[in-house]
Amino acid sequence: MSRTFTYMEQLERDILKEDRETLWQPFCRAVKKYRLIQPGDRIAVCISGGKDSMLLAKLIQLLHRHSEVPFEAVYLIMDPGYKPENRARVESNARLLGIPYTLFESDVFEVANAQDKNPCFLCARMRRGCLYGKAKELGCNKIALGHHFDDVIETTMMAMLYGGQLQAMPPMLKAKNFPGMALIRPLYMVREEDIIAWRDKNGLSFIQCACRFTEQASREEHTSKRQEVKRLLKKLRVENPVVEQNVFSSIHNVQLDTMVAWKYKGKECSFLDDFEE
Repeated sequence: MSRTFTYMEQLERDILKEDRETLWQPFCRAVKKYRLIQPGDRIAVCISGGKDSMLLAKLIQLLHRHSEVPFEAVYLIMDPGYKPENRARVESNARLLGIPYTLFESDVFEVANAQDKNPCFLCARMRRGCLYGKAKELGCNKIALGHHFDDVIETTMMAMLYGGQLQAMPPMLKAKNFPGMALIRPLYMVREEDIIAWRDKNGLSFIQCACRFTEQASREEHTSKRQEVKRLLKKLRVENPVVEQNVFSSIHNVQLDTMVAWKYKGKECSFLDDFEE
């Protein structure tokens, strides 16, 4: 006689079986390839309330359950100044997914929203600083964020097309202001379309940014640089279905001996250095 699974049990079974190729395997590949999780790590999984961070929390919870690598995970929800209904939805989704979270408050929105220029940049920096600080307080040596495959290639394209530089989003980096801590991105190989499919299949509804600039940003979505890059990649994919994978592969296959100039650990280098030796 077959037994009936609860909503959460079925969701977890689907991730490990039906969604294995699109979610579980690319997640595990990234963790292994980039050595994101090591024995003895204590990781603060940062939950913003969006689809990406919620899936990340669930995947790390499953990895902790099934991995032979001993590590610990705590699940952090920072309230940067959410409206009550948004905070309630974040907590409700965490409970629905069976995530045992720790919630703390900050004044990030209040400070960032008081700025007329680049409030989103300031907000992102403040959020990360608060998360590092709380993670350190809880004895963690790493924080995990929900940046995915599409974030990686879009950031790479934006840096080149609008920033005039070849710059990628690394899967792991050391914290500059918090010695001994690092940031990891375990969804590095997971595609956004597969995260959206997971969300919709399970009837889940998540918040977006939830600050006062979000509504304006959604109205001006057609003018944002990231949306322009998304549309460009979509057009290119019609003629070349692997164009996004090629952009991703390019940041793993940099031919430095063909570059004119580059920076490494803050030091400027030039192809002329070889001729001047």
